[in-house]
Amino acid sequence: MKTFRVKTLNKISPIVNKYLTEDRFIVGDDIEKEEGILVRSANLHNMELGQDLLAIVRAGAGVNNIPIDKCAQKGIAVFNTPGANANAVKELVLGAMLMASRNMYEGIEWAKTLAGEGDNIPTLAENGKKAFAGHELLGKTLGVIGLGAIGVMVANAAEALGMTVMGYDPFISVESAWELDSSVHRSSDLDQMLPECDFVTIHIPLMEKTVGFINAKTLESIKKDAILLNFSRGEIVDEQDVIQALKEGKLYKYVTDFPTEELLATKGVIAVPHLGASTPESEENCAKMAAKQIRDYLVYGNLKNSVNLPHCVLPYKGNFRILAIHLNVKNMVGQMTTLLAANNANIADMINKSKGEYAVTVIDLDEKLEDDVIEQMRKIEHIIKIRTIG
Repeated sequence: MKTFRVKTLNKISPIVNKYLTEDRFIVGDDIEKEEGILVRSANLHNMELGQDLLAIVRAGAGVNNIPIDKCAQKGIAVFNTPGANANAVKELVLGAMLMASRNMYEGIEWAKTLAGEGDNIPTLAENGKKAFAGHELLGKTLGVIGLGAIGVMVANAAEALGMTVMGYDPFISVESAWELDSSVHRSSDLDQMLPECDFVTIHIPLMEKTVGFINAKTLESIKKDAILLNFSRGEIVDEQDVIQALKEGKLYKYVTDFPTEELLATKGVIAVPHLGASTPESEENCAKMAAKQIRDYLVYGNLKNSVNLPHCVLPYKGNFRILAIHLNVKNMVGQMTTLLAANNANIADMINKSKGEYAVTVIDLDEKLEDDVIEQMRKIEHIIKIRTIG
């Protein structure tokens, strides 16, 4: 029975050992010739990807610290853990809305200036509180951009607080749609949604097409004195455009989990030190999900929550399994099955899935295949990687 080597590049919750057991895995930060990597925030863009590496799992949602395309070209599956930190981020967003709407941050900072006033503090506080009067969430409208795991939880929680909730996500998954409260209003036009919202919260991934997603143009549509919240990634918002909107009084406040020098110097900004998933519960959930995914891929060849390869799951029944990662071009499956038929191999089960320019084919055979046949399969044009299991 094969033992897999998994390297950790950050401190990962020890709960991974419950799933990456010693009889099948060697786990540690000093592993060499690793077949799997568990990572949180370490930057892999300049890291040499070894020939033995099969999978990288990010214990978190964002994968901008991993060279996704380079990994796909080498046949390395990259996974994330969507939804594992969703509750932690949801709670922080709700707290941020309350803090911004009720001017709690400003009030707390002002109250600190009363130190030294002794018995006068209660009177001074009572007289000064009117400068920090804010608004309740009840009856206000929240716009949620991105209805993935986090966005759905934020929308449902805001609905339970008595807010009117509007959601924008042209690519919402069937799973998320089922989870979404039926009272949430789906919007197909961002420019029509923004003028209706007292609060706007962003929950979309950072990728090339979402850099600067919120910019001067989108801010033109936003309701005057709205509160913008960004607990996704800093680059999704054009910082200079948001600062300008705050200075012009277009935005009331900007609450972000991603402080910068300029933001910290701008009135109306509440900067949080990237606390989104910083809870022990969230870190444990992410580690648990990451461990399960790397185990299922290394041991059984099943892909779930891969960001660069298709979702491809075929229950493993203990037969001889071939997993082929290849370009998504015509006749790939035909070439493989023809080769198998020529060598009297009987296919017990098979699945083929594609995602963009890449595809994965999993073939279960009744009996083990000779090594020379596997080598012939590796030589088929457009094959990137062949693995055998069993």
